[in-house]
Amino acid sequence: METPKAPNTEAVAAVTDSPADSSHQLAVLLEGIARGDQASFAEFYRLTSRRVFGMARRVLIDPELSEDTTQEVFLQVWQNAAKFDSSAGSPLSWLMTISHRRAVDRVRSAQSSSDREAKYGASSQDIEHDSVSDEVSSRLEAEAVVRCLETLTETQQESVRLAYYGGLTYREVAERLNAAVPTIKSRIRDGLIRLKTCLGVS
Repeated sequence: METPKAPNTEAVAAVTDSPADSSHQLAVLLEGIARGDQASFAEFYRLTSRRVFGMARRVLIDPELSEDTTQEVFLQVWQNAAKFDSSAGSPLSWLMTISHRRAVDRVRSAQSSSDREAKYGASSQDIEHDSVSDEVSSRLEAEAVVRCLETLTETQQESVRLAYYGGLTYREVAERLNAAVPTIKSRIRDGLIRLKTCLGVS
């Protein structure tokens, strides 16, 4: 069955003034829609779409979302007209219930999407914050090491710098400084002890 194209919402009229007449008219039109009568659907849309749009607009505020929701409501009417039960309420009440549910679903969907974006954004900010925090901590630690190195003797500084910043072995440091290996080991050991004390490392 082909789904009818609904008229433009700007060209619609409100339901007639008499509630009883309107309810009966809409019920008859719903019966026609249930049989696949497009003319009944077009008339039903003409009579009620302003009400549906108004409901959607009150809930959603945004006019474009409200228009989309209105179209969804009438698509549901076209597909489910046979499910209308007159003993459960009037056609307009049935239609407004569908409209309200659709609008609320839209709000929940938008909120869910917003929450996901907010959660992702917060997560990204946390990662960025942690990265910056780590970088700052590393820089502070490096500055502290530089300051503490200055508390060592000149020979200790040379030995520690060559061993830990230059990546040289004890023997290579000894050769570079023309000193005995045991002397270099002693300088480095003593230098590291003073560094740990200065940095507050146990």
